[in-house]
Amino acid sequence: MTTKTKHVTTFSQLCICISHVFKKLLNFATMKRLLSRVINRALLSASFTPVMACEAEIHSRMRLVVGLGNPGYEGSRHSVGMAVLGALAARLGVADSWRGDKHVSGEVIVSEIQDTRVVLLRPKLLMNVNGVSVTKAAGKYRIKPEDILLIHDDLDKPLGKIVFKNGGSARGHNGVRSCLDCLQTDVMPRLRVGIGRPSSKTPVDRYVLGRFSHEEQKVLSGVLEQSVDLILSRLVEVDMQSPSSPPGGGQAAQKKRKTRENSASPDKEATLVQS
Repeated sequence: MTTKTKHVTTFSQLCICISHVFKKLLNFATMKRLLSRVINRALLSASFTPVMACEAEIHSRMRLVVGLGNPGYEGSRHSVGMAVLGALAARLGVADSWRGDKHVSGEVIVSEIQDTRVVLLRPKLLMNVNGVSVTKAAGKYRIKPEDILLIHDDLDKPLGKIVFKNGGSARGHNGVRSCLDCLQTDVMPRLRVGIGRPSSKTPVDRYVLGRFSHEEQKVLSGVLEQSVDLILSRLVEVDMQSPSSPPGGGQAAQKKRKTRENSASPDKEATLVQS
């Protein structure tokens, strides 16, 4: 066998090995996704009917705002959605009103913003099955999927950038994927809060479950404030002609016009610039 032939054979074997590795990884990812879907469905009651199919009258002025995250990891990057929700509750003056609701597998606050009733939800299930809690709450309060705002972390955006996404795919986020699987639709708007990616030496799972550094905390405080402004602006958008302002939402109403002007697409995007 010539040297050239040996090189070709070695290269072919290497390609086959790489192909097998990719197939195994693909199968693992597929099995993991299927397992999560099975668990999502199993945790939902057998008698559950998707919200879109409910024949009962749905409240036309009711909204559900969800902070996705992991219970027990409220201060982690992966649970930044819960931090934003907590800041929203504080702005509305209801931060001490959380109550556990076993029927929705989470903690809820029911508040009013002008004449819109808003349900705040903190799931008490793991991120990969957060959709079970969201779906149960949507069913209990008869809220349509398009009136559910999901707040979650985004690895693809740097810390300081927040983006409103009007529905669409989960983009690799397990909590969002769980919501899509359980609600059987992808129309839910989301507030994506950038957390940035880890350095090459830090595993992604360890990074997202870790807490923000001291320097990141300085940026995070501004992120929470701006996120609440955008959420309130979104929630009261249909009521802007009303002379009243939502509790703590005056600043959001004033910034609404500026947010629109800075938006270059249907998805609203804002960047926090650190001085």
